[in-house]
Amino acid sequence: MNRIKAFLAKFSFRTGVIVLLCCVPCYILSFAQMALPISTAAKGVLWFILFGAAKTTQYAGLTILGVEGVRRLKQRFNRSRE
Repeated sequence: MNRIKAFLAKFSFRTGVIVLLCCVPCYILSFAQMALPISTAAKGVLWFILFGAAKTTQYAGLTILGVEGVRRLKQRFNRSRE
């Protein structure tokens, strides 16, 4: 586990933000696919895969950013709202 964290921590802030933003389409698709006219089993499999991908990209992005990166991201959002 520490090797994975060390590997992800080598990436830049920008890469972390991009990976973190990739979780948004996965979340949208994981719930939007429920409207498709397919079997319940297929919906369950799709939801499992897409929701898992969303959580994986979310946690990978947060690991890449780290504590300082999250602070920088919050500061940028606060500046843009003012």
